[in-house]
Amino acid sequence: MDVLSLIGVILAFIAIIGGNYLEGGHAGALLNGPAALIVIGGTLGAAFLQTPLPALKRAAVILRWIILPPAIDMLGGINQVVTWSMKARKEGLLGLESIADGEADPYARKGLQLLVDGAEPEAIRSILEVDLYTQESRDLQAAKMFESMGGYAPTIGIIGAVMGLIHVMGNLADPSQLGSGIAVAFVATIYGVSFANLLLLPIGNKLKTLVLQHSRYREMLLEGILSIAEGENPRAIEMKLQGFVE
Repeated sequence: MDVLSLIGVILAFIAIIGGNYLEGGHAGALLNGPAALIVIGGTLGAAFLQTPLPALKRAAVILRWIILPPAIDMLGGINQVVTWSMKARKEGLLGLESIADGEADPYARKGLQLLVDGAEPEAIRSILEVDLYTQESRDLQAAKMFESMGGYAPTIGIIGAVMGLIHVMGNLADPSQLGSGIAVAFVATIYGVSFANLLLLPIGNKLKTLVLQHSRYREMLLEGILSIAEGENPRAIEMKLQGFVE
């Protein structure tokens, strides 16, 4: 679990609500159903219009990475590759077949299977790079959906504010209607800016960071598998792959 994400979200909203309280406001003043409907509904509608269905589905899947990020153990992966290279050095590439059959990571399993099948290093690179870049592109497109929502939310908040002011102007003769219209106007703006800068943009940026970390791990596996295919010494492979560790 990524505790830092939870702390960030809680701290951001405590700051907003706490600042409102210190200024003499109350939490109820920030709760407005029509404003929330305008901002949330409008932002989601714009995102759905922009995003292809596969990217939308992928975005829903990787959203949980904010709290439960995929485990990326670079040092453990390097040790794993070194173990593969030592086994291949002792038993030949066919000795990796049992490891390939039991490998949980589909990317690593494909690389090991290519080694067992005797594929040339260039063929292995070509096949695994296609997988790597395709997955990275798919995940980045999903992460960018949240960035785009962060761009839409403040503008839709302004739309909500204008709608509230239109309601106010249309009811100048009835003072009892002025309060609700003004509330929608200002609260919609707060919702739009807050959702964008406290949630949507940070979520998009964090997901992009996680996607690139995952791609870096796969690049390490790719280089390790190619080194095994070329018959490099396990110690040399380990030293090469250490360069991927930040």
